[in-house]
Amino acid sequence: MGLGALTAARADTTGLPTTDWPQASAVPGGVARLALGPATDRPRAWAGEAPLLVVGDPAGWTALVGIPLSATPGDAQIEVETGGGRRALPYRIGPKAYAEQRLTVAPRTVELSSKDLARHERERLHQQAVIARFTEPVPRDLRMQAPVDGRRSSSFGLRRVFNGQARQPHSGMDIAATTGTPVVAPLAGQVVDTGDYFFNGQTVWLDHGGGLLSMLCHLSRTDVRAGDSLAAGQPLGAVGATGRVTGPHLHWSVLLNRTSVDPALFIHA
Repeated sequence: MGLGALTAARADTTGLPTTDWPQASAVPGGVARLALGPATDRPRAWAGEAPLLVVGDPAGWTALVGIPLSATPGDAQIEVETGGGRRALPYRIGPKAYAEQRLTVAPRTVELSSKDLARHERERLHQQAVIARFTEPVPRDLRMQAPVDGRRSSSFGLRRVFNGQARQPHSGMDIAATTGTPVVAPLAGQVVDTGDYFFNGQTVWLDHGGGLLSMLCHLSRTDVRAGDSLAAGQPLGAVGATGRVTGPHLHWSVLLNRTSVDPALFIHA
């Protein structure tokens, strides 16, 4: 079914409860909350080819849109399908400036050998398949807890410079903690992948449903396996210093519609 006429009115979040999660932040690396209005059945929505998480009830539905860090501020749109057909719903991405972080790491993790590069490419393709998951039911509660207690040592979106060479911005939140500190599930979900990866070290992927996933990296120990269902707060492993790191910590990424977004938007006090 083709796109309908472009909706004249801007999508906005007027009337949405301020206690709803995640917090709205329509900037690169943030999450836009777009009101879809009432409908008997849950609408379907997409950002490009990626299906979107739609929450709410027949009195009013909301599409949650993960905005890539690479997005250009300005006009954007999603596609929405209801019983009345398919339409485009526009919204606006605001600007955001992220800080820069300079790190010194082992040279082999910056200038990759042909063997390490081939390994990284295999792992990248494998993890792309994990990221593309969209499962049901969608999560009923989107309020997350920090997966480990500790000081935030590096925030989402930092422009990373390794050994003087610029690399991709930081795609998650780093929490400093000693090796062996327990790591727990930030939200109920199913373990869909575990592995020991070149950059991320020992890693656990959790599928929370509706295209919302968590990736927890650099673990010293993994205590779960693919297929396990975890409640929020249930242990899954321990902090470590595996992969490309400068010391023990947890790297936590949150992905929504195949896009890394700021985990801080999901954390409740």
